[in-house]
This record gives sequence, C-alpha cells and structure tokens, in this order.
Amino acid sequence: MSLHRVTTIADLRARLDDVRRDGSTVGFVPTMGYLHDGHVSLVERSVAECDRTVVSIFVNPLQFAPTEDLAAYPRDLEGDAAKAAAAGADWLFVPSVDEMYPVPVATTVSVAGVSAAMEGASRPTHFAGVATVVAKLFQIVGPCRAYFGEKDFQQVAVVRRMVADLSMPVEVVPCPTLREPDGLARSSRNVYLDPAEREVAPVLHRALTAGAAAIAAGEADAEVVRRVMAGIIDAAPLGELDYVEVADADTLEPQARCDHRSRLFGAVRFGRARLIDNVGVPTGEGPA
Repeated sequence: MSLHRVTTIADLRARLDDVRRDGSTVGFVPTMGYLHDGHVSLVERSVAECDRTVVSIFVNPLQFAPTEDLAAYPRDLEGDAAKAAAAGADWLFVPSVDEMYPVPVATTVSVAGVSAAMEGASRPTHFAGVATVVAKLFQIVGPCRAYFGEKDFQQVAVVRRMVADLSMPVEVVPCPTLREPDGLARSSRNVYLDPAEREVAPVLHRALTAGAAAIAAGEADAEVVRRVMAGIIDAAPLGELDYVEVADADTLEPQARCDHRSRLFGAVRFGRARLIDNVGVPTGEGPA
C-alpha cells in the first residue's frame, strides 16, 4: 500500500475511524521531521507490530524558546515522505501550524516531577510544549501504540506519565537509541555539526559510558560519577558542557547514591548543535 499524505485533522480522524471499524490496530510515530535511521527504526517497529501506521511531521513552535532554533530547524519533507514510505507507513500526517493551532493556545499540559531536572531545568518551557502537542496528537490519532526513541529518555518519561495520569488510550513504546559506529546518537540536529565538531561529538557518549562503567565497577557516590563524566567532556575541545546527571531511571530525580536504578544523562553544545544522550548501567546489579 502506498503512503498517503494527510494535512488536516478531520481527514486523518476519518481515515483512522474507518480502519478501526475493521478491527485494525494503529501505530503512531510522532516526529518533527528530517527523519534519520533512528526514526525509520521506530516506523519499522510500528509496521511490524500494528496493522496500520501513522507518521506525523510537525515542527512544534510551542517547544522552542525564543532563543532556540525553530526557524533553522532542518526540514526535508520529500525526503521524509520517501523514508516513511520505504519503511512501510500508511499515512504521513503533515499539518500546518494554523491547522494545529488555529487560535493562540490557551490550554497547555504540564507534567510535574519527571520534567523538573535536566532538560526541564535547562529549557524551562520545553516540556510543556512537548506535552501539549503530544496530547493533541494523541487526541487526533486516538487509540494507538505510540513509538518513541530512548535518546529522548526524559521526554518518554514525561509522555508516559501524562498518558497514565490522563487515562489516555495510548500504549507508549520506548525503543533503543540508534547510534553511529563511533557511538554518537542519531539526531536530526547532528546536521548542525561541522567536521571538527562531528569528530569530537562522540565524547558525550564516551563520558556517559565511562560513568556507567564506574557504577558497574562499584562506585556508589553519584557526585564522583558526575565528576568523572564532566571531566571527560571538559578535557575535549569544542564542546560546552550543559549538564551531566545521575538520576533514578523511574522518577528521574537526581541521586546521591548510585544503584541498579541509575541512569546517566548529559547535554553538550557543539557550536550550533546542542546534543543530548543517556545510558543505563551496563549490568543488572549496581552497588547497594
């Protein structure tokens, strides 16, 4: 079946109502476009697990602060359509800003707790914009399985909590981060890296894995692990450290003592590119 491009909420709802009447299940992959192999892997998993798959492309202005890269965010709609079609998606939902927000938004969704630290602290308006647009997309798509990459681990936690708190008929499916051979997490913002920055950018993943290895080897003091990670990043050229963190993987609260629930997070700016990443502890058990 060929990919159908849909631009209005009413049209997409009508199409999905039709397939659900036949008993078909719906998979949903929300994106901001400029699809890379990580996005494609989400679409492929949805296609494998659901009868029909919707991919949305919407660069959501609500999740960008005035100083951030909304106007410059990379776009390639025709390339995205080709990738979504090759991965087996049925619909590409490409609404305009006016279609999604025909009047100024008066209602926003705020998820406390899991949104507070890390990205929430560095980008205070970000998660309210994310939660609001994802809630709206879930209302448009309806009952579905929604696929998200774990590179944005905190975002997944925010969405899962929102879905649970608001009893949305959505199953959130986290999927592993796809990486380049040198460990750099696949991201649409990698296009911003110049050759020198691209060469050094994997230092973020190296720092996180070094921190995780320290925990696996028995280091229980989270502040020591933070210093290990920050030291590796600070020693590399070109990168500007935003944060490194050791947090509980469920609550995302920063930890004083590391354990098997620990997850490590970091954000580094390389020129125009602000990159984020995270890893878990590589063993099933950490220090008590």
